[in-house]
Parts: sequence; C-alpha cells; structure tokens
Amino acid sequence: MSEYLLDMRGIVKEFSGVKALDGISLQVRAGECVGLCGENGAGKSTLMKVLSAVYPYGTWEGQIFWEGRELQAKSIRETEEAGIVIIHQELMLVPQLSVAENIFMGNEITLPGGLMNYAAMYQRAEELMRELRIPSVNVTHPVMHYGGGHQQLIEIAKALNKKAKLLILDEPTSSLTKAETQILLDIIRDLKKKGVACVMISHKLDEIAAVCDTISVIRDGTHVGTRPMAEMNTNEIITMMVGREIKNLFPREEHPIGDVFFEAKNITCYDINNPQRKRVDDVSFSLRKGEILGVAGLVGAGRTELVMSIFGCYAGHHEGSLFLDGKPLKIRNPKEAVEQNICLVPEDRKRHGIVPLMGVGQNITMSVLPSFAQMGTINTAREMQTIQKSIGQMRIKTAQPNLQIRSLSGGNQQKAVVSKMLLPNPKVLILDEPTRGVDVGAKYEIYKLMFDLVKQGVSIIMISSELPEVLGISDRVLVMGEGKLRGNFINEGLTQEQVMTAALGHDTEKAAA
Repeated sequence: MSEYLLDMRGIVKEFSGVKALDGISLQVRAGECVGLCGENGAGKSTLMKVLSAVYPYGTWEGQIFWEGRELQAKSIRETEEAGIVIIHQELMLVPQLSVAENIFMGNEITLPGGLMNYAAMYQRAEELMRELRIPSVNVTHPVMHYGGGHQQLIEIAKALNKKAKLLILDEPTSSLTKAETQILLDIIRDLKKKGVACVMISHKLDEIAAVCDTISVIRDGTHVGTRPMAEMNTNEIITMMVGREIKNLFPREEHPIGDVFFEAKNITCYDINNPQRKRVDDVSFSLRKGEILGVAGLVGAGRTELVMSIFGCYAGHHEGSLFLDGKPLKIRNPKEAVEQNICLVPEDRKRHGIVPLMGVGQNITMSVLPSFAQMGTINTAREMQTIQKSIGQMRIKTAQPNLQIRSLSGGNQQKAVVSKMLLPNPKVLILDEPTRGVDVGAKYEIYKLMFDLVKQGVSIIMISSELPEVLGISDRVLVMGEGKLRGNFINEGLTQEQVMTAALGHDTEKAAA
C-alpha cells in the first residue's frame, strides 16, 4: 500500500492553449500539512481545482491516486464522498440562509418522510461552533448577519461536517483577525493529530511555517521543489517562489514630502442598519503632498467606512468636509471623486473592484473609458495600447486582454484594480488592503510602485491590517478604534505595541498630534 494518502502525478491543465499546469506532482501523507506556495498565477488554485474535481476528470492530463487507488472524479460530490474537501478563497455561502442551513447544504439531516430535522442540525452546528471557539454565533440566524471572519470559520465548519480526510485551504486567513487566525491554526494542528491531512495555500509565510510539515513550491505552472519545513526558513521559500532573493520585503525609499495637500474634517458615518450608531465618529486628518499615510486599527474600527465616505461610495448617511490643495471638494459619488483625481482601490475587489464577466482590459480602462471616445465610438486601437501598457507595468498574468477577469487569480485581479485606479492620474490614491491575497513578489512590486508615485507628488492613504506592512511603508500612521481617531504618529521608531495600544484605546494621550 502507498505511503501517501494523495499522490498527484504529472498533472497538465490547459486554458485556450496556454498551460496553466505543466506536469505538476504533489504527495500528501495522512496527518501531514503541506504548504503549497507560489506567486499569483503560478497554478496553485488550479491544481487544487483539478484535485477537487472543479475541473473534472477528462479535462486535464495526468493521474491522481487516492488511498492507493486511481481517482477519476467527475464531480465535486464524488471527491467529497471520498473525503477530499476544498474551502475556496471566495466563500461559498448563501447569505440569506441560516448558519446551520449553510453548514448542512447538500448533506441535510432529514426525518422520515423527507422533512428537515432542524433540531439535529442546530445541535450539530452548535457543536461545531464550540469546536471553532465561536459559541456566540447563533446558528439559526442568516449568515449575512456575521462578518467576513466569522463567515470564513463557518465555511470551515461546513468542511469539518463533511468528515474530510484531506482538507484544502485556499487563503483561509485572508479575512480573519489575528485572534481568529490563531484559532484556525490551532484547528489545523488538532486535525493533524486526528490524522486529517491538509493542503494550505497562503501568501502569509509565517502561518505556513507555523503549521506546515512540508513545503511544495510551484512557479509558472511547473514544480520548483518540495522540502521539509524544518529545513527551511521563510526567506528560502520566497527565493524558491520568485526565483530571486528579496532581502528587504519593504523597499522603503527616501522621498520628498511637501505641505498639507488634502484634508478631511469632522467625518462622521452612520451605520446603514442602525442610524443611531456611528461607524466613524468625528474624524479629522490631513495628508501632505508625496506622503504615505498608513491607517491601522482592528477590524470594525471604521477605517473602510472613512475612505468610502471620502470617495463618495458609503451607502449610509455621512457628513464632513473635504479640501484638496486648500479648495473645498464636493464629492457625492465615485465618478465625481475620480474627476477630481481622488481614486480608491477597494478592500473587497470581488464586490466593488471588478466586473467579473468583463475582460481584463475592459476592467482596467473602465475608469477612463470616455477618454477613448471619438465621435460617439470607442477608439479600440488606442484603448488596447493603454491596456497592454498597464498589463506590462503591473505584470498581470493573463492569456489575453479579453479574457474574463474572473478567470485570473485573486492577486492578478488585484493588480488589474490597481491599474484601473492609476489611469485617471490620481493626486490622492486610497489603497484599502492593497496586498490582501497577493504573493510576496507582487507585494514588493506594489510597494515599489507606491514609492514611484509619491516621488511624482501623489499622496497615498493606505489601510492595512498587517502592522509590519503599515510600519514598513508609511511616513505617518493614523490609528482608529471604534470609529474614533486614537492616534496620529510620525513613523520614526514606531512599534507594533504602540499602535496596538492606541487601537485598543490605552494611553492615547501619548499619540503625537
């Protein structure tokens, strides 16, 4: 009998004649956690979709052996019945259904006669919530009542309920808080002790190092190498991923910072569902020309609501004053913001950043489409020149510019959204979690791009939940907590502890004005 629970051999997968996977092999033992690493577009998610039969047998070449026997699954149901369960990067929950209904979707417990046994499903769902250390979740309530972090854990509960022998986790912590991430990592450790195998895809290499036994790296659809984690460090993983050594993940560069260029005064945003509650409470700040202003804080601090109100896209009631170069701004919608050279790369690219069924190029030029119009028609040749230049500048991996953007990896979608917001030549560029779900090589490119922009006089506001990123890139750091501005620090010797202390509302008098 094979020593491997899973043995994938020579997997080849093509899209429109382009090889996304070119002879990839992967082995996983029972109770082992394998970290699958690679840059955006390297083929990680594609390989896992082959394994889980999102791409059914017959649409790819090679062999998959499962528990010693060849697996030729034609559907996701077949792989799940075998014990292979995938948790996709994009959540597969139905917002209007209850937590329990989502967990048991397709595997409902029924009474004689076919009626749903809700009592049994609620009981099991509550057991899973306790196991995941979120007992406060009411399993009878719709999933849409809970935030992204809780929804990610509910997705994991759904997988655990299917009694997985192999759990595939595609960017499982991208929307989790630090505390929720620790819970998930502990769950993976517990699963390994029970003999459950895991394949974990993540760009957060510290998390990979914390739980993975083996690292397998792929680059441009080919297998680079597989090594025990005990013999490696994160820098060596990065070198294998990108083909070169990146000594400094935060390539901070000296750049001139001018006078105050943009001001937001007395910004207040009211909760969409509860107008009595303030999501942002009387926040004022300034931004200098050529400055990178980091915005830190815990999830729910009001950071995203603040920048959405500035960009004119906050759905609830909001008020306050904006000034650009000393002149008052009137922004009622994103179109008016872009026309006044204020651009936003949103936190949720799937909902607010892309049109999934449109081509990559069409998504990029959407923000400046009227500029290509001549006599009522689009000059497609000139538009294509701009698209090709943007794709080259951001190194977006796409088989062709007309390919639907939903076909790209999350990181390459993010690059396209950044490209779209650079075309209007912003004077103020707002980046809300710009490197979420992006590999280390692409992160480095985004950081370099940010410094190129500020050298040209562009002012940048960057929201990030990763404190090392905030401290590694920013000139100054705003700290928010519970809708209030709790700190405004010059980033000279600033520590993560100081930022967290301010975010939690302690010793805020020490924050520099």
